[in-house]
Amino acid sequence: MTQQIKSMVVAIDGPVAAGKGTLARRLAARYGYAYLDTGSLYRAVGSKVLRQGGDPADEAVATQAAATLTESDLAAPDLRTEPVGLAASKVAAIPGVRAALLDYQRRYAVTPPGGQPGAVLDGRDIGTVVCPDAPVKLFVTARDEIRAQRRYKELLDRGETATFEQVLADLRRRDAQDQARATAPLKPAADAHLLDTSDLDIEAAVTAAVDIVNDILNRGSLSR
Repeated sequence: MTQQIKSMVVAIDGPVAAGKGTLARRLAARYGYAYLDTGSLYRAVGSKVLRQGGDPADEAVATQAAATLTESDLAAPDLRTEPVGLAASKVAAIPGVRAALLDYQRRYAVTPPGGQPGAVLDGRDIGTVVCPDAPVKLFVTARDEIRAQRRYKELLDRGETATFEQVLADLRRRDAQDQARATAPLKPAADAHLLDTSDLDIEAAVTAAVDIVNDILNRGSLSR
């Protein structure tokens, strides 16, 4: 990072439907930290491109959408749909899009809104690119079938039509895109703590994450 971290930063990465968003929100609430779902930024860009009738893989179109992102774009009602999720993965592979959103994420981590003492950011490259010097890095994952089942239930709960097989195929395609992209591919940071939630409910996952955060805080590893 180009700026010095002045607050506690918890960087949470992992593939779709691994449980990182729920875990990040719970950690932020527990410690009184600000929370940023960085994936929503890329979803907002993908949604904006689709609404404009553009191709999410078009570098110029996607970069322009990222550079002109507004608060209303972040509140678009389709952010959690499967088409927008796939579009988000495509725009996230474009260097211009990542550059346009990188500064926002880093400023959020360095100076959390509301004067809060720390920030929890979750996404795909928080520990490797956005906040490589974050004191706490978690890589949250789960088996493909478990993640697909969670995502399938989410979609059904929202009244969307989908099959488990379709969701599993989309999830694996999304993983392949995220892992293969040349810019900031999805991978654990070298010093990240791996947390597999395949056989954990949310309470067990939160407990495991809290143990990691508390251990780092108790060791006094945060340099201010």
